Amino acid sequence: MKNLRILLADDHSLMRRGLKAILESKPGWEVCAEAHTGREAVTKAAQLRPDVVVLDVCMPELNGIEATRQIRKASSRTEVLILSVHHSDHLIREVIDAGARGYLVKSDSDRDLVAAVESLSHHKPFFTAHATEMLLSGYAGEAPVENPDASMAQRLTAREREIVQLLAEGKTSKEAAAVLNISAKTAETHRAHIMRKMEFHSVGQIVRYAVRNQIIDL
Repeated sequence: MKNLRILLADDHSLMRRGLKAILESKPGWEVCAEAHTGREAVTKAAQLRPDVVVLDVCMPELNGIEATRQIRKASSRTEVLILSVHHSDHLIREVIDAGARGYLVKSDSDRDLVAAVESLSHHKPFFTAHATEMLLSGYAGEAPVENPDASMAQRLTAREREIVQLLAEGKTSKEAAAVLNISAKTAETHRAHIMRKMEFHSVGQIVRYAVRNQIIDL
């Protein structure tokens, strides 16, 4: 039996412990590393190149969607399974666009986690019943429900999306600059561009946007 190396990323240690127990109950499967922030998950995935990353969508510093984009860019053979507390059509589309080929609601982990990771280990997709129904309806030609946030988010660069999350988490522009290893002036410029592109007038609007789209979890 082929050994399977899994990177587990969730900011709640109790959740990681439970998921790890489920995953390592399968013979030949090993959780080779754990991460508690999205940025840490990206770094460890680039270093270790695991077969599968199991990644919570709501992660500090870098959310699961942005982390997926960077993981897939750094290690194209690594598959990503996104975990979410609940589902939405908009989130499912974001997951797929980011390059993840698996999506699972956390409440279904006990039943479906092993099957999902098994599928991804063979580079086959795994989606919940609702996600599959949404995808099939798209192929059937049904128009997707418009999400105003989605059209606004498309105006942002990858770096601006990172800044949005850090600001929503309560960091100042200077603190965001330190996390991203850029100058405070550059961070301020990004912030000004975000406010203009998104038509926001306060950080409170950024926070509400981030919560609505599961970028942060209050």
